[in-house]
Amino acid sequence: MNYSIKEVAEKFNISSYTLRYYEREGLIPSVQRNDNGRRVYTDIDLGWLQLVCCMRATGMSISYIKNYVNLCTEGIDTLPERRNIMIEQKEIIKEEIRKYTELLKLVDMKLDYYDEKISKDELKRFIGRKREKH
Repeated sequence: MNYSIKEVAEKFNISSYTLRYYEREGLIPSVQRNDNGRRVYTDIDLGWLQLVCCMRATGMSISYIKNYVNLCTEGIDTLPERRNIMIEQKEIIKEEIRKYTELLKLVDMKLDYYDEKISKDELKRFIGRKREKH
C-alpha cells in the first residue's frame, strides 16, 4: 500500500517537516516519488519510520540512528553490530524505567499524604457538624 506524506505524518504524529528531515538525513532509505515528484511511502518505509520514532523516543541521536540504518543497508554481515546497538538501547530504556518508577513512588507518597490529610480534615468536619446538632 502507498501513503502520502500527510497520511504518514498523521499516522506517526510527527510533522511533515520532521518526516522530510528524517529522509534527508538518510533515516528512511529510498523513499520513492510519484510522477508529480511527491513522496510515496510504502509499508517498508513505515517500518523504517516506526523504528526511527522508537529510537528517537528512547533518546537516540540522529547520527546514531543514521549509523544503525547504514549498518542495516549493508546487509547480514552487520547483524552482530546492530544487535549490540539494540542491547545498548534496551539498557537505556531500562534505566529510564527505573528512574520513572522512583518518580512514581514519590508521587504516590505525596498522594497518600494528601489523602490521609483530606480524610482527617473531613472526619473532623463531620464530627464538628454532629456536635452542632446536639
